[in-house]
This record gives sequence, structure tokens and C-alpha cells, in this order.
Amino acid sequence: MTTYTDDISLRAARPEDAAQLSAIYRPYVLHTAISFEYEAPSADEFRTRIERTLTHYPYIVAERAGEALGYAYASPLHPRAAYAWAAESTVYIKEEAHAIGLGKRLCLALEDELRRMNIVCLNACIAVPRTADDPYLTENSWKFHEHIGYRLAGHFHQCAYKFDRWYDMIWMEKDLAVHETPPQPVKPWRGFL
Repeated sequence: MTTYTDDISLRAARPEDAAQLSAIYRPYVLHTAISFEYEAPSADEFRTRIERTLTHYPYIVAERAGEALGYAYASPLHPRAAYAWAAESTVYIKEEAHAIGLGKRLCLALEDELRRMNIVCLNACIAVPRTADDPYLTENSWKFHEHIGYRLAGHFHQCAYKFDRWYDMIWMEKDLAVHETPPQPVKPWRGFL
């Protein structure tokens, strides 16, 4: 079975992708506890988010014949200067494009770009269900990140409330490079080479 289909390409996101990317994200907000947002952002709000991210971090879109199938981006872990070498990763896949290896492909491409920027630590904030029969959330995201090399860094209990139930949240982390002293200066992302 081929997991990385030849007809899917990766490229830098553009503000004009906002409508397609917000459409991918919308079901996660409205029907799952994967996102802790209550209201799906509009295409205009999504455009602003894309533009803000691209000022410093990678934002990558997977597409086939002009149709966006998923995206991944990085954001600062924390705004203080000492955290400059750490970033948070986010990935979302269109429902019809699950289980073809696209999430892994996007995450690995994101990691490569972050290494070029001299980012050393990558973190992921992941919602986890409190029961095995939760209708809005599974352990799939946790297990996916574990599969691609993340390890558990912290577990916050009943810290988020959505769909009339409490959810746990975990932080997972992955080292992208050796922690040098002093570290190399972080460079803003300027697109794929």
C-alpha cells in the first residue's frame, strides 16, 4: 500500500487558501473535542491567522489538483525570548484524506523546515478523552504523535470544557536537534528552498 500518493504536493500556505483551510478545520471545531474552540473561525479570520503565522513560522498545505487536503503549521510555544528555540505544532487533515499517511508527511515536512530555522524543541498540545466511549474524541492524536517520535511531557486533568463534558489535555514533545550551548540563532521562515 502506498501511503504518500504521488499526486499530492506540499507547498507554503497563502492567504488565499483561507476558505479551503477553514473548511477543513470547521468540522473539528463543530463536531469534535480535538479543537477547544467553540465557534469555527470565518475565512477572513483564517486569512489573518495564516498571515500572522507566515511572518515567522512555516505553514504548509498538502494539495491535489488545487484542492487542499490538509495543513500543518508552527507557532511560538511562548512569547518570552528564552523560548525562541521551541515551537508548537498543529496539523489538520480533511476527513476524506485520513489514513493515507498525509498527517505524517505534513508533520515531517514541518519538522524539516523548523530544523532549518534552528528550532530545537517541538511541542504539541493534544486533547485526550476521559473515557473510552467518548463520542467527540479518541486517543488517535495522542497515538499518532507518539508514533512519529513525540513523548509525553505533561498531563492536565479536566482543564477544558466542551460538549457538556470535561476533557484532559496533554503536552507532548520532540527534540528536533541537539541542544547546543549556546544555541544557533533562530531564523524566521522564508518558505521552502
